[in-house]
Amino acid sequence: MRRGHFARLAPVCPVCAEHSPLVVLRESRADEQTIHEGALVCSNQACLREYPIVDGLALVVRDLRAHLAEQWTQVQAREDLDESTESLLGDACGGGSVLDSLRQHVSNYAFDHYGEFDPRETQRDPAPGSIARLLHRLLDAAGELVAGPLIDVGCSVGRTSFELAERTQREVVGVDLHHAKLRLAARVLREGRVVYARRRVGLVYDRREFGVSFPTSARVDFWSADAVAQPFASGSFAAVVALNLLDCARSPLEVLAESARLLAPGGKLVLACPYDWSSSATAPESWIGGHSQRGAGGGASEPLLRALLTPGAHPQSLPDLDIVQELDDLDWHVRLHERSSVRYRAHALIARKRMH
Repeated sequence: MRRGHFARLAPVCPVCAEHSPLVVLRESRADEQTIHEGALVCSNQACLREYPIVDGLALVVRDLRAHLAEQWTQVQAREDLDESTESLLGDACGGGSVLDSLRQHVSNYAFDHYGEFDPRETQRDPAPGSIARLLHRLLDAAGELVAGPLIDVGCSVGRTSFELAERTQREVVGVDLHHAKLRLAARVLREGRVVYARRRVGLVYDRREFGVSFPTSARVDFWSADAVAQPFASGSFAAVVALNLLDCARSPLEVLAESARLLAPGGKLVLACPYDWSSSATAPESWIGGHSQRGAGGGASEPLLRALLTPGAHPQSLPDLDIVQELDDLDWHVRLHERSSVRYRAHALIARKRMH
């Protein structure tokens, strides 16, 4: 956790919210710029909830007990094993295991975010970097931003946060709930090094390790936080960027509402989504479209999202956002293994928060 970001963003307790700033309780490992391990605490004497800092990541999650129960394997995962030992453990755990799922997930995203910097990378179909290309196309459409920092919600392994900082010359905080992906992002930030197991086929993975440098990385920090309960005061950000997040969130509508809360007046919400709905991530009744094809929209996601971002167009419409731009058929590729990838066609909306 960067000290500068902590001071300027003035985070608040996600349980007590706006009126309870977080303060540093303990620094177990730290240097002049970063607290690598320690704890934050809510300043409200009636709360005093503590939030750990692990791997340089502040875990500021409302239900920390439930979060750690789900993520504990990721938080305490070892990184000191050599490739052969990790391979043996992967074989022993087998397909569908927690380890297999984690390695697949990180491999899928690390390739697209950083594969173009890997001197050993030869795969060009799909070509890595599609998420960065998608981001820049959306930033072109978004145009000028009001003053202030940016938040990259669902930042995954971090490339979009670095690109945002370089493109805008602003401070950026990337947030996600997946600790293994955030740990990779934090290592890039801390060491300028990408380390991950790249899936070849089945349970066969190849260790990839290479350097990467982003000129404005000092403007970036990564936090573990929930998209529906962010630890920041209302109006803190000039832009909220959420790429391919809505169909991964347990409550997409709450993500939209929380994003609107975080925006400063005149700030912009930049959304992209392929609407790849799955009941394993989101209960069907919370999907934005993707069901109830007998209704007026025929089950389509696009018109429903438009209505939710248009005041008065839907009973649950957000009251203070106006759509300013819409794009469709935006390419985003996810590599699964050497002979398999998924190509998505993302739909995007850019909305501005009304001035009051």
